[in-house]
Amino acid sequence: MRLNDLDERIVHALAEDARRSYADIGALIGLSAPAVKRRVDRLRAEGAITGFTVRVDPAALGWETEGFIEIYCSRNTAPEAIKRGLSSYPEVASASTVTGDADAIVQVFAADMRHFEQVLERIAGEPYVERTKSVLVLSPLLRRFSSSGPPA
Repeated sequence: MRLNDLDERIVHALAEDARRSYADIGALIGLSAPAVKRRVDRLRAEGAITGFTVRVDPAALGWETEGFIEIYCSRNTAPEAIKRGLSSYPEVASASTVTGDADAIVQVFAADMRHFEQVLERIAGEPYVERTKSVLVLSPLLRRFSSSGPPA
C-alpha cells in the first residue's frame, strides 16, 4: 500500500505525537477531525498503521548500557529460530537479519557493563550461535522515531 499526501501527513503527525488529537491533526493538514478519524481508521484497517505506542528512555528504566551484538549462526539456521531464541531476552530491543558475514544483528540495553556481558554470554550460548561480535554504544548521535525518514 502506498500512502497519498494527506495520509502521509497524518502518519507524520501521529509519529511525532501519537496522543495528538484528530482536531489538532486536522488543523495542521486542513481536514476536519471526523475526516482525519476516518482516514486513521482506514489506515489501521489496511495495516499501514500497526499500532500506537510510547517511547521510554531506557535509562529511565535503569538500562544505562547499550550495545550491538553480531550473531554468526550455524548452517541452515532459519531466521524464525533466531527470532524465537532472542524473544525471551527482555534486554533485546531489536534484532534483524543482515547482509555481510553476520547472520543477524541485535540491539541490547542493559543495566551496566556486567549485565551486558551476561546477556552476551547467554546469547552466545544459544544452540544456533557459533560466535558473536559486539560493540558498545558510547553516545547515540541520531535516533529517528518519527516517519519523517526511515525507519518509521
